[in-house]
Amino acid sequence: MTPLPVPSRPVCAVVGIGPGNGEAFARLFAAEGYAVALLSRRMELSARLAEELPQARAYVCDVGDAASVEAAFGRIAAEMGAIDVMIFNAGRGVWGTIEAVTAADFEDAWRINTLGLFLTSQQVIPTMKARKQGSIVVVGATASLRGMPGTAAFAPAKAAQRILAQSMARHLGPQGVHVSLIIVDGAVGGPVTRARQPDRPEDTYMDPAAIAGIALGLVRQDRSAWSFEVDARPFNEKW
Repeated sequence: MTPLPVPSRPVCAVVGIGPGNGEAFARLFAAEGYAVALLSRRMELSARLAEELPQARAYVCDVGDAASVEAAFGRIAAEMGAIDVMIFNAGRGVWGTIEAVTAADFEDAWRINTLGLFLTSQQVIPTMKARKQGSIVVVGATASLRGMPGTAAFAPAKAAQRILAQSMARHLGPQGVHVSLIIVDGAVGGPVTRARQPDRPEDTYMDPAAIAGIALGLVRQDRSAWSFEVDARPFNEKW
């Protein structure tokens, strides 16, 4: 078999491709000159984006499964080369009070939001450290900062994710690797959210393209003034 050509662009891996933030990250980073690795459990959207975006490739990946993560990142390394930027956008919103959620719900939220970050980061850190450069951007949530009644599974998972990202940032920053976290405080205006809330005012949604712009800004920050945590919300959001 003839080996696939390695992209000539820097590589951005977007972990968690969906019709909102994930797609927006992929489109913006492709437009800014990156070859984009599109990782998701389901391939419908990823495959379409891979055909549309220059030097983009789609990979099946279950971030909560170590073997799946290792296989996907092994293929990326072989087909696309070293990853310069990883955006961890995979997430599972499990909602309910402590009396309503099950143990399986609780574990699944942690597995995708927290273990997923742990496993995928372990795949990219060695090369980034060796090159003394690289960026890992984590898409977090306000739930990581406070536990509301209906977030008994989601909030602990996002809080653990945030603390893991902070630990990584403090460990890797002095070695040239920038780890950052976007706290998303509001409803993201993707098609799924809009379909669920058809009467919600348009100006209360967060634009996925604007969130992607924050990620690009974090990646481009000068190392003399790195940010770890950036919160983002609509101008009229209560906080």
